[in-house]
Amino acid sequence: MQNSRGGAGQPVWTRALVGWHIVFWVLLGMTLALSFLGHLGAVRQSVYVGTVVVLAAAYQFIGLPAIRSRRAFPSYTYRLLLIASLITLIGIYPQSVFLMFIASAQIWLLCEDLREGIGLSLLLVLGVGAAQLWSAGWGWSAFWQILPWMLVSLVVSLLFGIWIEKVITQSQQRAELIEQLESARDELAEAHHSAGVMAERERMAREIHDTLAQGMTSIVMLAQAGAAELSQGGDPAGRLAAIEQTARENLAEARALVAAFTPVALSEATLTEVLRRQAERFAAETGVDVQVSLDLPDDEVAALPQAQQVVLLRSAQEALANVRKHAAATQVLITLGLSSNRVWIEIRDDGSGFSPGVASGGFGLNAMRGRVEESGGTVQIESTPGHGTRVQVLIPAVQEDV
Repeated sequence: MQNSRGGAGQPVWTRALVGWHIVFWVLLGMTLALSFLGHLGAVRQSVYVGTVVVLAAAYQFIGLPAIRSRRAFPSYTYRLLLIASLITLIGIYPQSVFLMFIASAQIWLLCEDLREGIGLSLLLVLGVGAAQLWSAGWGWSAFWQILPWMLVSLVVSLLFGIWIEKVITQSQQRAELIEQLESARDELAEAHHSAGVMAERERMAREIHDTLAQGMTSIVMLAQAGAAELSQGGDPAGRLAAIEQTARENLAEARALVAAFTPVALSEATLTEVLRRQAERFAAETGVDVQVSLDLPDDEVAALPQAQQVVLLRSAQEALANVRKHAAATQVLITLGLSSNRVWIEIRDDGSGFSPGVASGGFGLNAMRGRVEESGGTVQIESTPGHGTRVQVLIPAVQEDV
């Protein structure tokens, strides 16, 4: 049973070791004390005491290390000494037979398999039976009296050993199951950690794309326009002021990304005000006429959860960025509304349009979809080449508790 219990089964024995210690020493002490009441004579008493000392030393210095290490040689040595000691003790003082209880348990607890346990149990019962028969004078009458006890002892020992084997096997299976569960838990925790890291990276990428990248694009376009005015002898002071303002806003957004993910603009103004500022700046940078329309009161917009306002704002920024890059539009209408318990924002332009089924959809649109879907919403895009584009974002409307 060593191979089947070597690792997982060891804690079972370790937990019971204190109890087995106590039982062994109590039984051995009781046997020694009772022997002095048996009037064995000086020589037999001395042999008896010496055998008890040998058995105690064998248990302490061979048996216990074998139990802990599960090594074969000490295990066999101790069990053979145990059987020899019991034969001697019972031969001298037959009332010592109750030591078979602890001896049988120790034999089975150190066995490697059933065959070994059965063989050593049989050796123990035969040896003890022979010792009792010797003590009774080797008569047939004594033999027939001892035989039933020997058979009962053998059966009890075998049943006890099989029970111990099943208990240890079940304990090993439970230990292996616990180990598998702990391993699965660790793997699941690692998977959750990896998923969290990936989600955080994706979120950071969206935030950078929707804020810093678009702000840098505005700075580049303003710088190009200012350079063109300067080459024509104009005054680029207005463009420089716009570049400074955009750079300051980008710096504030970068600091906000480090501290949290709430846009600086929304921490200082309502969503409606921020959308109108975005429209004004976009119109100043591109010359496109941008209008903001509300289909719900401003106080209801302000009552929306901060996370939903962020989604609506980022969606509008991404749509405007696409208008800047691809649409060549002259007019843009941003509409914010509420219907059927869903808040929506729509960005419509009169630009060149595209075929949604053919377009690859860059990182911006994919990031927009990912952000909206995380909020339980949907993105609808309608566009036809030459007839503009309509982007609508719908998310469940949840009012913040005030």
